[in-house]
Amino acid sequence: MTAPADAPVRPFGSAPGASDAPRRRGPIDPRLWRYSATARGYLALAVVTASINVAMIVVSALAIGAVLAGVLTTGSTDLGAWRTELLTLAAAVTVRTFVTWVQSRFAHRSASRVVAELEHEVLAAATRLPPRELEPRRDEIATVLTRGLGGLSEYLTGYVPALLLAVTLTPITVVVIAFQDLTSAIIVVVTLPLIPAFMILIGLLTKGKADRTLRTMTTLSAQLLDLIAGLPTLRALGREQGPAQKVRELGDDHRRTTMSALRVAFLSGTVLEWLATLSVALIAVSIGLRLVYGDMALEAGIVALILAPEAYLPLRTVGAKFHAAEDGKAAAERAFTILDRAPATTAVSESAEFDATAAELTLTSLSVASRDGYAPFRLDAVCRPGAVTVLTGANGSGKSTALLAVLGLAAPVEGRVEVGGRPVVADDAWWGQVAWLPQRPVLLPGTLADNLRLTGVDLTTAGIDDICAATGFDEVLEELPDGWNTVVGAGGSGLSLGQRQRLALVRTLAADRPVLLLDEPTAHLDDATETTVLATVRDLARRGRTVVIVAHRPSILAIADTVVRVCSHSDATSGTGER
Repeated sequence: MTAPADAPVRPFGSAPGASDAPRRRGPIDPRLWRYSATARGYLALAVVTASINVAMIVVSALAIGAVLAGVLTTGSTDLGAWRTELLTLAAAVTVRTFVTWVQSRFAHRSASRVVAELEHEVLAAATRLPPRELEPRRDEIATVLTRGLGGLSEYLTGYVPALLLAVTLTPITVVVIAFQDLTSAIIVVVTLPLIPAFMILIGLLTKGKADRTLRTMTTLSAQLLDLIAGLPTLRALGREQGPAQKVRELGDDHRRTTMSALRVAFLSGTVLEWLATLSVALIAVSIGLRLVYGDMALEAGIVALILAPEAYLPLRTVGAKFHAAEDGKAAAERAFTILDRAPATTAVSESAEFDATAAELTLTSLSVASRDGYAPFRLDAVCRPGAVTVLTGANGSGKSTALLAVLGLAAPVEGRVEVGGRPVVADDAWWGQVAWLPQRPVLLPGTLADNLRLTGVDLTTAGIDDICAATGFDEVLEELPDGWNTVVGAGGSGLSLGQRQRLALVRTLAADRPVLLLDEPTAHLDDATETTVLATVRDLARRGRTVVIVAHRPSILAIADTVVRVCSHSDATSGTGER
């Protein structure tokens, strides 16, 4: 696909023509059933149990009305005369109790499975997001996975069953009441819309509260994690108490938003209960007066009076459960946004296995979408085995993105990347041929030896001691009391930036891969260490490795066999980029 130089620029990650306005969705987001097989099964179970419950409620009301009216009108205390009605009532109560137990039991199990499935889907989708899009959403995704989606349990176990009863029980009970007493049915029809009307008004009042609560929780979590990670540095500088006020302010903000949502939830529950109680009272007064004057049958009045509260109950429950489920729905909305934006997984054929040794790496008219257009823009480069190719250019020109495109982690909108004439495919076959040093090396919680194994390198790897000496990591090991058994935290906390860079260099340079991709490899290194690292890189290239380096430093440019200038779309159109 070709994008001309004057092509309109769209935001990175957005679809052409996509609207920025959020889509309006119903009370049940259909994406929930699409992404979770358990949710589909649970919905079917909820529909069945709701239908049985409705039938049992109507049967119970009719049986109670017949028995109670018969006893009061005849004055007979012989219950054998109403054996059929009593057996029917007992069977209806038994069935309803059993169905309610089944629904409650499987609701909680299904809710746990749905949350687990969505968390797995979101985590898998997050790993497929382009790094440039993943980085700004890292804290949001972490919050959604660790705390946000848990709120869906209340949504599935309380809100969804109540909603199903509202669309089944309420209309059926109104019809049954109409057959028994048309006046009571008219009162129900007139007063029933008051409950959803007040629900809408309260919903407008609380619009965005769940999103604000989740946003403040995300900000607070991110701030605390950053503070914990940087605490050793802050303590060394005597500034460990500095962020305390900011964290306190974030905590207070989160407390205020949470309490505000709770206040509205309690207020809405009270209003809905008051409306339902007042409506049932109107029906009871109407039935009582007509019974006194003999204008209606006793059995019809009893049945209508029993079913009247059942007509209002589902809507009252929906209103009460709505606010309890809002946090989960807000987190689910963000989770679905991540799932919708993530690229689809592609099947890898068995024929994808190949050997990149002695194969040229070619970038032809490569353009990748960025926030401000395309970076890089129409990049051409030939990276040969046995040579060092350096990508250089202004900040934001797309040098690091070009490496992501080589890895298959960034999709080009124009051009192609080929290895030995074969298009690059983001699969294990290709990644097994590449050793990559990103700008921010990934270090996992664990020992230094554990982190060394990320690229298949361990302490028995040939030449590991020489690589440690070349990068200066041998000096780091001597300073650490436990050597390779030293434990580091998330992101490499416990090591300085220079020590992290040396460790990442060791595992990258020691990996037996034919292609080396190095993004600013000598950042945070002193001049002496930089010289030995570059000599090692140059030696690896002489042995036949294909070495591609992103760099600005003159010392790295000096060892390059080929220097490629990278420019962005804006540089090319303004004439400031070098081609």
